[in-house]
Amino acid sequence: MVTLPKLEARAYKGESRMQKNRIIANSSAWMKPLAAGLLLAVMAGCASQPQSGMQPVITDDQSTATTGTGDGSAQSQGLGTYGSGGAQGLNSGQNAGVSGMPGANPADADLLAKKRIFFDFDKSEIRKEYLSVLNAHAAYLVANPNVKLVLEGHCDQRGTREYNMALGERRGDSVQRYLTVQGVSPQQLEVVSYGEERPLMAGHSLDAYAKNRRVELSYR
Repeated sequence: MVTLPKLEARAYKGESRMQKNRIIANSSAWMKPLAAGLLLAVMAGCASQPQSGMQPVITDDQSTATTGTGDGSAQSQGLGTYGSGGAQGLNSGQNAGVSGMPGANPADADLLAKKRIFFDFDKSEIRKEYLSVLNAHAAYLVANPNVKLVLEGHCDQRGTREYNMALGERRGDSVQRYLTVQGVSPQQLEVVSYGEERPLMAGHSLDAYAKNRRVELSYR
């Protein structure tokens, strides 16, 4: 084994320490920019994330369709999703305007423009969502005692013809009773049932069934 002289050993140790210091210094020189870059990247990522309070809220008010017999299966609330052009056609009928209704209260124009009352599967009870519509029509009829209103009851295409004719009449009768309770003269009202004979939408989809269960308010 070769033994270095003491002076050479000391010099060697000193040189080793200098090399270590240089390595540490070099490491610090490139670590600082890297750390700064990582910090900027993290801050940019945090800034790009939307706050939880700003997230858009999407609601779905459509209820699940049920199947049944007789007057067809429907969504118990609302009319569900329409096929191509279905919603547009329905809305155009609902908002047909108040032409031909002289003396109508302008404040009730939107309600009076709605002349279709839709019903649940195999039901003739009036849904609460249509009470304000019928109240507006009742007020108009009371204010205009010479005006006549025909209540046309309709059903979807399922069930027997006889059953649907009777169901359409029951639906018209329900609307008639409600209007008379609001003060409308029975002489102003007439109930006609068309059963399944005059569908609003042709076809055998749930959308068609839901649209066809209705009472049309037809002023004469």
